[in-house]
Amino acid sequence: MSKWNLSSASSKLNGEGELRAHENRTVQFQMINGQLVGNARSSNAGLSARIFQKGAWGFASVPEISASATDRVLKQAGTNASTLSKHVALFDRPMALANARGNKDYTTKNRKLSSQDIIQFMNGLDAKMKAKFPDLKSRTLMVYEQDFEKEVLTTGGALCYSMLARSYVRVYMSLDSDNGPVDVQQIFGGIGQIEDNLPSETEVDRKLEEAYRHLKNKAKGVAPQAGMKEVIMDSKLAGILAHEAIGHTTEADLVMGGSVAGDYLGQQVASPLVTLVDFAHTALNQTCPLPVFFDDEGIEAQDTVIIENGVLKNYMHSRESAARFGHKATGHARAWGFNDEPLIRMRNTAILPGQDRLEDMIASVEDGYYLLDHGNGQADSTSEFMFGVTLGYEIKNGKLGRALLDTTISGIAFDMLKTVTQVSNEMTWVSSGTCGKKQPMTVGMGGPAIKCQVNLGGR
Repeated sequence: MSKWNLSSASSKLNGEGELRAHENRTVQFQMINGQLVGNARSSNAGLSARIFQKGAWGFASVPEISASATDRVLKQAGTNASTLSKHVALFDRPMALANARGNKDYTTKNRKLSSQDIIQFMNGLDAKMKAKFPDLKSRTLMVYEQDFEKEVLTTGGALCYSMLARSYVRVYMSLDSDNGPVDVQQIFGGIGQIEDNLPSETEVDRKLEEAYRHLKNKAKGVAPQAGMKEVIMDSKLAGILAHEAIGHTTEADLVMGGSVAGDYLGQQVASPLVTLVDFAHTALNQTCPLPVFFDDEGIEAQDTVIIENGVLKNYMHSRESAARFGHKATGHARAWGFNDEPLIRMRNTAILPGQDRLEDMIASVEDGYYLLDHGNGQADSTSEFMFGVTLGYEIKNGKLGRALLDTTISGIAFDMLKTVTQVSNEMTWVSSGTCGKKQPMTVGMGGPAIKCQVNLGGR
């Protein structure tokens, strides 16, 4: 339950708007080659208010959560709205009623671990890696947790409390090779606090052996041939493609800013095999990696089908953008910190699985590549993208061949998706990163493997 009791401020919140109490907490440990180099905890908390007055929004925040701070932040937000209404184009369309109510708390139910407990776990994991893989050039371990605790009160009747937590163990391994240093990473974790996500010894052994095998292969890797190639993108790459190259182009604020998706609503933008959904909290009968039950405007979060059987169906909206387009508000407005305004953000964006088996997809490729993992990437409002590929293999005559050195893929997403000819029947999620759009944001992204044509970089 909430520790802030914002409902007591209901009588102070007049007109149209919301009041938000918000605290972010971070715990992070880092170890390099057995030496602890990082042990940090931080907290950032405060109040914010948005008031819609005379056709304009006013926002204010204070780094304090108290009754007196509530009075100050509401007064300042109202003043800001009044001032802005004299200088901006006024908005006069009725917006969806913000009246979601609920309580979602992902605080662990397990025994809380001390810093010493976590460091002991890291020492054991590092010792295992050193013993099993003595030829590693370097071993880096990170254990981190992020808690996002919020309560939102609106004049429409919303009262929403959430404590969303995510935590991960990241393992980086590197080797020297004739081509210079090569590296791979392995990630454990997901929703919940550290106590919920420390991996078992069996899981650690299996995944580290798999990562080390890829690393040894990569140390003998080759550069791919540059140019337009037939590839199978594994689920991690399909996920980042869904998020970066398609998802951002269909956020309604970017559509209003000139995104190419503004011209494509109702049109075929992908192969009929492609359906892409931004899920709120539940996907395929399972909880999403970063579930959102209500957004920071007090709107109930609902799934949004962006592409259905290749046709662009919807955009993602805030209350205001939904009113501008005449669409339904489905809970996409989220803020990273207490002093951030809610922006239209993705939640859990994924291409849905198809009917094909991955092994059959690989067997169908005569001369191409199987791309497994990615580094950083970027895309713009034209859906043009470029992503780093950090793990991949040749496919020759339907069989996996040599590993690839780091390379890139690029293209126009709405063109590339039209080349999809197969979609695997299994999907996975990635949720350990953050999305950057004026402010960071936690997101989940996922998908199946897809067979398509893409421009591949060379050496």
